[in-house]
Amino acid sequence: MTLRLRPLLLCAAGALACHAQPALAAPAVPETTEAVRLAVILTVLAVIPAILISTTSFIRIVVVLAMVRHAFGMPQTPPNAVLTSLALFMTAFVMSPTLSAVNEEALQPLLNGKANVTEAMDKGAAPLKSFMLRHTRDKDLATVYQISGTPLPDRPEEVELFKLTPAFMLNELRVGFTIGFVILLPFLLIDLVVASILLSLGMMMVPPATISLPIKVLMFVLIDGWSLVMEGLLGSFG
Repeated sequence: MTLRLRPLLLCAAGALACHAQPALAAPAVPETTEAVRLAVILTVLAVIPAILISTTSFIRIVVVLAMVRHAFGMPQTPPNAVLTSLALFMTAFVMSPTLSAVNEEALQPLLNGKANVTEAMDKGAAPLKSFMLRHTRDKDLATVYQISGTPLPDRPEEVELFKLTPAFMLNELRVGFTIGFVILLPFLLIDLVVASILLSLGMMMVPPATISLPIKVLMFVLIDGWSLVMEGLLGSFG
């Protein structure tokens, strides 16, 4: 009986081995690719604040809004959270065409597995480079290349992103301080007029800010100052 059962046992063992072999030999490449894609996405999410600050219109907007707040003489009003939120929404408004291009050309193909990490980074950097080149002076770009000790490229397509970013930030700071200076002048004039009136009345012990602050707030409200500031900032990116 043992001899009769032996062929059956051998056939059963062979069938089990045939069924088990594909599972053991299944390649782990898709799982590895998915893990790498997930790691890249998490890394990008971690550096999004730095990218948002250095490659978008956020610098110019937040600098101007902060200077408007200091022009009133109220360093804590509006609060930082309010100014930052307003700057973020205005940045999203300005950068919406660029961010849409990055999403369509880089992010969606990467998430759908139609592009690898290198291709997604190259395609995603192109819209950002185009935006930054439109708002970067040749002088600032030449300064950055001179500091790095490398020759200035002949074509805009050859400009490196890591050298374009500091040049773009320099230009944004320059434009932001220029707009802020224009905004500060009327407030400075009000402070000088109030100080002169108090001095002529002999009220030297009264701080000028006590009188000038309500006048500046009233003037800003009457001329709808926040709307004018937002229109000026958004128009500066045209």
